[in-house]
Amino acid sequence: MMPEISVVISAHNPHPDRFGRALQGLLRQTLLPRRWELVLVDNASWPPIDFAALAHRFENIVPIREERLGLAFGRLAGIQRSRAGILVFIDDDNVVGPDYLQNSLAIFHRHPGLGLGGGKSLPEWESGDPEAWVRESYGNLALRDLGDHELLASLSTPRVYPACAPIGAGMIARRGAIQGWVSRCAGDAVLTGRRGSELASGEDCDIVLSALQDGWSVGYFPELSLIHLIASARVTREYLSRLNYGIAKSWIQVLARHGIYPWPPAAPWSVPFRKARAYFRCRVWDGPAEYVRWKGACGQFDGRAEIPTSEGHPGRAY
Repeated sequence: MMPEISVVISAHNPHPDRFGRALQGLLRQTLLPRRWELVLVDNASWPPIDFAALAHRFENIVPIREERLGLAFGRLAGIQRSRAGILVFIDDDNVVGPDYLQNSLAIFHRHPGLGLGGGKSLPEWESGDPEAWVRESYGNLALRDLGDHELLASLSTPRVYPACAPIGAGMIARRGAIQGWVSRCAGDAVLTGRRGSELASGEDCDIVLSALQDGWSVGYFPELSLIHLIASARVTREYLSRLNYGIAKSWIQVLARHGIYPWPPAAPWSVPFRKARAYFRCRVWDGPAEYVRWKGACGQFDGRAEIPTSEGHPGRAY
């Protein structure tokens, strides 16, 4: 029997407890197991994920090993092996609500023009609520709650990234809406996303912009809710500054890839001066939030310096 939904998880050295809870969330789904499949991608983990042990718990598991490190590579491998017309992307630290898959089918049935969707991503902190300054980084930690009303958006003029566009955690997708992104990723043209300890990002925004440019709408649906398990190590100044840097730099790459890059390229020689000026503008000495903000500015400058001009040289036009 052909599954109606393919759940794709790409995992690299997953934390045993958080990964276990993510899998337990799938075992509690109200949608019968015969109606969906779990496409589990071991993205170059060491030691490898024990698929044999998981096969005793999931009758519908499709195990894959992907040696190219990067979240986008893992997702691409999962998409290629999946069979359903609807896909749900879950991270190895996401615990989806028991009706997540059932609601996903209902949403796509209600909205035939919908390509991608998402919902609430609520935190569960490993060591209790973090310090107040961390709140500014909630978006970078893939946390969000846009309220209890459905929101829809399509490509606008001027082209603006929709506030209700789904994040990667818990994204639901119609196969036809992600095929354009898959095709654009042929060869080496891949924004890899997370790569082990490297905190690059952007693959989810790349998927969204590809779908929008192909004429699909995107949306936020409050009935889709998951718990994002946040490790204590992810709410430190060091981690969040690296994360903000990687996201800011990747965002430049995404916008340039889709031809909606709004800034002039930055000459490489100017980047140290820009960073120094931003250091004082952000008042880094005031606290960790200011330091994280400054690292985001540094990521943007480095990203702008790598954008080729019409002559093909990084930053020469500015």
